[in-house]
Amino acid sequence: MDASKTLITQITELTTQIETNYPELYKFIDEQPITVPSSNHPKTDEKNLLDYLESLKELLRHHLDTHHKN
Repeated sequence: MDASKTLITQITELTTQIETNYPELYKFIDEQPITVPSSNHPKTDEKNLLDYLESLKELLRHHLDTHHKN
């Protein structure tokens, strides 16, 4: 499996986890820059996918740090 497919799989899994376990966060995913392309034919390369995956991870980390303290 090439890197782009792996990243897309990871993004899909994390997005599903957020949607299922943290629905209050799911609305913020629509606000992520990768979902709002600024050109008519945006280029989605491995760097963009990796950046998007990292932004999803950071969104979840921040939520867990600020809302789920024991």
